[in-house]
Amino acid sequence: MDKIKISGGRRLQGKIAIGGAKNAALPLMAASLLTDDTLSLSNLPHLDDITSMAKLLTQHGVSLHLNGHAPNGGHTGRVLDMRAKEIVSTTAPYDLVRKMRASVLVLGPLVARCGVARVSLPGGCAIGNRPVDLHLKALEAMGAEIILTEGYIEARAPEGLKGGHILFPQVTVGGTENALMAASLADGVTVIANAAREPEIIDLAHCLVAMGAEIDGIGTDTLKVTGKPRLHGAEYSVVPDRIETGTYAIAAAITGGEIELTGTRIDLVEALIDVMRMAGVVVEATDTGMIVRGNRATLKGVDVMTEPFPGFPTDMQAQFMALMAVANGASMITETIFENRFMHVPELSRMGTDINVHGRSAIVRGVSKLSGAEVMATDLRASVSMVLAGLAAEGETVISRVYHLDRGYERLEEKLAACGAQIERVKG
Repeated sequence: MDKIKISGGRRLQGKIAIGGAKNAALPLMAASLLTDDTLSLSNLPHLDDITSMAKLLTQHGVSLHLNGHAPNGGHTGRVLDMRAKEIVSTTAPYDLVRKMRASVLVLGPLVARCGVARVSLPGGCAIGNRPVDLHLKALEAMGAEIILTEGYIEARAPEGLKGGHILFPQVTVGGTENALMAASLADGVTVIANAAREPEIIDLAHCLVAMGAEIDGIGTDTLKVTGKPRLHGAEYSVVPDRIETGTYAIAAAITGGEIELTGTRIDLVEALIDVMRMAGVVVEATDTGMIVRGNRATLKGVDVMTEPFPGFPTDMQAQFMALMAVANGASMITETIFENRFMHVPELSRMGTDINVHGRSAIVRGVSKLSGAEVMATDLRASVSMVLAGLAAEGETVISRVYHLDRGYERLEEKLAACGAQIERVKG
């Protein structure tokens, strides 16, 4: 099993190109099931989760063709053509779905187009309870019959889905995505209330509109979808990855360095940038992204609470905790989205951090230095928090179980090394 080895203490300086968002690309790929025409996605990241989704779609009958690469190893020219001319299977099997929670996003498109779907209950990171019952209630509101049997979700709508009113009791990104895709082919008008507003939701909605869907209220918490008999193909570019953007911004800050992030937008990470500026980090917008400058001497602790967009993202909580671990003073980080998302704390503690967890809050007292250690990744974002801590630590850090990283970060070692990090992957 691969490991990542880091010799820390180096100030990072340089330029990093941000790729397309994994969390936007996955539902966009699932949307290819809604039409028998070709959906072409550009700015597609090359990640394990993307590969897993591609394998899942292939077994449903989607033909895939990768037809482009950007110059200089970039992302923007990578184009994936997907055509679901005929759905050959409406079952998403356990051996594929267990690897990635986003696999459940094929549920809505399959039942909307075929009137039936059988999808294994999903897997993914073990960061807490992320129930799919909200997805199922949304489909039931559109007339689907749902049965849970032998670890599978079976959804049936032999007469097709009908427009309905969906009120989510809590904000759910995946539930909103499944409902949005299913409603695009439903007969009549569907209203989705308390819908998620993340940039990835907006991206999916814009792609569906490009495919012929009629959606009002994009960017708000109430979406009105007028279903169409069919959707057509489209060409669409995946939104920049705001979590990758934030992660490398913190890499600059935690090492007291300066990194220019290109191919991204500052509006995607406003909540993060606001608290980073409060902590003493300099962030300047550019025509192609932003420049981030850190100074460990003036870095100070600030409190944050994770919230649905546009609040502070839960997917940046672990990275921000690593930054606060070397700040002057104390900070309190409160996790409101997932109840089990502090699994990185014991591993960070091995590197000399001073973090105490009390329920859903963690008190982080900044220390003057971190020490390299052997640590183990527990999930995707936790794993990159250890990379960030390792970049700032004195001595050598070795991170095991880095397959988590490959699910969400493309060429991470290469990008950091280009900015001066001493980092390498050791094959297991």
